[in-house]
Amino acid sequence: MCGQIFSYKQTANGFVVYSQNKKAEVVEFEKFFEIRTKNIDYFKNFFDLETDYKKIKNVLSREKALQDPIKFGSGIRILKQDLLEVIISFVVSANNNIKRITKILFALRENFGENMGDFFAFPTLKKLENITEKQFFALGAGYRSSQLVKLINQLKAVDFESWKEQKTETIKNKLVALSGIGPKVADCILLFGFGKTDVFPVDTWIEKVYNQYFGTCKNRIIIRKELTKKFENLSGYAQQYLFYFQRSFNSK
Repeated sequence: MCGQIFSYKQTANGFVVYSQNKKAEVVEFEKFFEIRTKNIDYFKNFFDLETDYKKIKNVLSREKALQDPIKFGSGIRILKQDLLEVIISFVVSANNNIKRITKILFALRENFGENMGDFFAFPTLKKLENITEKQFFALGAGYRSSQLVKLINQLKAVDFESWKEQKTETIKNKLVALSGIGPKVADCILLFGFGKTDVFPVDTWIEKVYNQYFGTCKNRIIIRKELTKKFENLSGYAQQYLFYFQRSFNSK
């Protein structure tokens, strides 16, 4: 619920999370969460269970502005998601709200993804290639429909495995050259798809946080540079705690 993923459904005692052609049920108990899935190794990696978040929070808590956000969102983890799904999801997310993004992505699964029995998989690139602009528009993608068709055609020529070993800034330059991907969307793809934590996606909420705690600036490019310089390889973690805290309290 902190803006990392949109393919999930809330249940009476937790959530069901969908990734690629897999799903996991997350059940909340009084003192712990239980993850129920047939794909244990996949979701162990997906939920980043091997990373020491206590150590990360201890370091970030030295910054006063992060102390309350870390307490409030203490269970946040950077999800290690499928790259193709992240790219498509965040292009859909541009200038959009979470309810609408979720509706579009589930419609995309249901109309073009493989039937897994009790849910539909996210479409493969091969399946995405056959979707027309008109069909994307019918799903609710709006002006993004033409961007998505062009983007998917571009993705056919991309070797993402070779990208993964490159520096963050190099990958970002390649991402923003693709259809529908601006600086903020690129940062989200880098963080949630490539696992690059030295990025700081900046939107309205982060702009407010910056001006409240760190300085006075309306230029999001400068804000992004300043916050990334400040938090370095922990930038992505800091962004999530601050974003979730700010949006949770100021959107009510």
